[in-house]
Amino acid sequence: MSNRVVVVTGGSRGIGAATSMLAAERGYAVLVNYAGDVAAAEAVCAKIHSSGGTALMVQGDVSHEPDIDRIFEAADRMGRLVGLVNNAGIVDATARVEDFDFARLLRMFSVNTLGTILCSGRAVKRMSTRYGNQGGCIVNVTSAAAKLGSPGTYVDYAASKGAVDTFTVGLALEVAAEGIRVNGVSPGIIDTDIHASSGDPGRAARMAHDLPMGRTGTALEVAQAILWLMSGEASYTTGSVINVGGGRGIIP
Repeated sequence: MSNRVVVVTGGSRGIGAATSMLAAERGYAVLVNYAGDVAAAEAVCAKIHSSGGTALMVQGDVSHEPDIDRIFEAADRMGRLVGLVNNAGIVDATARVEDFDFARLLRMFSVNTLGTILCSGRAVKRMSTRYGNQGGCIVNVTSAAAKLGSPGTYVDYAASKGAVDTFTVGLALEVAAEGIRVNGVSPGIIDTDIHASSGDPGRAARMAHDLPMGRTGTALEVAQAILWLMSGEASYTTGSVINVGGGRGIIP
């Protein structure tokens, strides 16, 4: 198996889709994971195939361990796993903390935090020299909200991403001597449809003029940071979380 395989969770839309297509362009075989939007995953894979790349779409909810196993077993059949992009994530309707219930919090942390940790564990077993493998890279997609806290919007989302920031550093140190680099990217306000999930589809456009650079970011700009972290140009970089927010989120 000569393919260098990258798993992109939540790879069918937004930042995940941009990352999947850019990874294929850079020569990786891409496993495009999606939770429910079959058409979006098919569209991403079709674009990759039309450009001569290799892609496979696999349905799976990263909050369910059997789905995680299915994702990585499919990746095994594609070739050697060299990269994991933990991009799958959710938000919920804008609300204050006193209005949260357990079900909302459980779903938020199960996808955003626990899914990231469990997927990373599967990747470590396939990459680490400790298990006779050749190394690789993990990139976690976190959020500027982890530092800003998102008061009055979705503090639970911010907290789940804050945990990912901490996990990124801890895992990086744990596997640094095993051929695995672990980093994160922290997007600010990016023009994707995730804002619609909070019931505020116009949020990105409305906030643009208040951002330090005066505009929202694009999914491609985040994908480019992810692919740099996965490249040999970042060979001495691990445990870093790079802000890709046009200045937003640098200072809490």
